[in-house]
Amino acid sequence: MALTDHESKVAAYYDRSILEFEKTRLERDAPVEWAMTARYLERYVPRRATVADIGVGVGHYAELLARRGCAVHLTDISEQLLHAAQARLREAGLADHIAGVERASATNLHCFPDGALDAVLCLGPLYHLCEPAERRRAVAEAARVLRPGGIVFAAGINRLAFFRDLFSGRFSELESTRELLRRDFAGQKAWLDRYLREGNLDPEHAPPIGYAHLTTAPEFRALLGEHFEEIALAGVESFTAPWQQRFAALPAGEQALWLELVEKTGTTAEGLAYSDHFLFVGKKK
Repeated sequence: MALTDHESKVAAYYDRSILEFEKTRLERDAPVEWAMTARYLERYVPRRATVADIGVGVGHYAELLARRGCAVHLTDISEQLLHAAQARLREAGLADHIAGVERASATNLHCFPDGALDAVLCLGPLYHLCEPAERRRAVAEAARVLRPGGIVFAAGINRLAFFRDLFSGRFSELESTRELLRRDFAGQKAWLDRYLREGNLDPEHAPPIGYAHLTTAPEFRALLGEHFEEIALAGVESFTAPWQQRFAALPAGEQALWLELVEKTGTTAEGLAYSDHFLFVGKKK
């Protein structure tokens, strides 16, 4: 498929810088994000459903659904990520559940006919679509390829999480950005104001994510609400967001109790505000 210049930059960034990081990110750095997203998927994706994982990454959620008997289309703009996702499912003995492997953008799902799918996962692409028209087109495409009543799962990143991480000093990759602001805060204020207004990042200001769009809860709800009836809008980490790594060390029984509390609070305004990621679950109108 032909990629736009922006899509080519995003694909190259993942191929070059992010592939190895993504293989272990969820388990190592984001176990609550992983556990809560899995909880919503298991609740709302029927067993043996036909699913497209758009922006499949290295295949964490594709593997989860394949283990539930689903037929999963692996879809991404990065060839390296597609290879990694295929390898993951093959190594897990789940190759028979790969319904297809498609290099495609979320904004142009030409590989799927209208109404072909029971569920669509869009758990990454909306992070990297910096123009509002692109995001609207991706949501419209997800709706087009779903059958009536089909389910979408879409993820967005909280716009304020960038400032929290910048202020905390915990990411060495952001040190150059912190130094930039320390040297000439007044000179950067125009960029900061634009970021608060538009939510767009670039590799200079945010090396860990590169070209990206970070959203707000109202913006994200409005974006998806045009085509989907909302089932849930949740902050998947809620109050655990800065301390997720502690979760992995807890006994299973204690983990279950904390996850119940994360779910109860994650749909509140306060829980959404704390979270790194928003998860929208919706039914096609």
